[in-house]
Amino acid sequence: METCAVLGAGGGIGNAVVWELARRGLRVRAVSRDGRARVPDGVEASAADLTRPEGAARACADAAVVYHCVQPRYTRWAEEFAALNATIVSAVTEAGAKLVVADNLYMYGPISGPISETSPQEPQSKKGRLRKQLAASFLAAAENPGLRVTIGRASDYFGPGGAHSVAGMLVTGALAGKTVRWPANADLPHTFSYLPDVARGLAVLGETDEANGTAWVLPAAPPITARAFVALIGQACGRTVKLSVTSKLAMRAAGLRIPEAREVPDIWYQFAAPFVVDGSALDAAFGPLQITPLAQAVHDTVAWYQATAKGA
Repeated sequence: METCAVLGAGGGIGNAVVWELARRGLRVRAVSRDGRARVPDGVEASAADLTRPEGAARACADAAVVYHCVQPRYTRWAEEFAALNATIVSAVTEAGAKLVVADNLYMYGPISGPISETSPQEPQSKKGRLRKQLAASFLAAAENPGLRVTIGRASDYFGPGGAHSVAGMLVTGALAGKTVRWPANADLPHTFSYLPDVARGLAVLGETDEANGTAWVLPAAPPITARAFVALIGQACGRTVKLSVTSKLAMRAAGLRIPEAREVPDIWYQFAAPFVVDGSALDAAFGPLQITPLAQAVHDTVAWYQATAKGA
């Protein structure tokens, strides 16, 4: 049986991919910096420093498909992302594997209407321009012999283990009994991507040769407002969750204490206007994919965090 290597197995997307691939009966190597990612029985947990050529080579050795779900700290993207990606591309090429890249939607905004593969990429943020450049470098590398690449792009994600995102922090904040915060406007349609659905989409891209050479927008549940999303969290928790909408000025002030908050005004357009994805192209080509209804996804996420807290 061929091996699938998941880089960044300790993160939200990477860990969801590990569990999805294991559910499909595949041989999985879950790679994280300390080798202590939460994995199902039968999955190989491996430690590697992916910023070093020898670490990346060991992580990708003998793999048929490599899922790139790792990234530098949010505040270090500009300094570290390109070098990390180059090291991974080299290791994947040496292994003769296919590379599946987990990406986001920063390169599309600001934009009018649903985001799809044909939407213009005119980013007006530093992170958006960087993400556009990084994706272009992957697809350019795939023009060389010996490397097959496909990219899957998701919106703001939440789910088991997905605490390090704006949407994920709504869940963890509510469970902690806090007032949760959302930037700009909580009453606009917004697409929320559920991690198991993201993982399912990436797995489909990994097993489908026709997906190669293209960046795909991953399907998700229909959009709702952040306010409605928080109400679903409250229903799952069994209590009302208070929501506060944060202004850009307040977010900048929070950035004096919290480095990650300092980065949010750069992508403010994602929260100050409707932010909706259209994953119909992937569905038409390889699907339709199974998408979890948001109410069920939120319920299962809250239940996972509650069970994890009890087991700690």
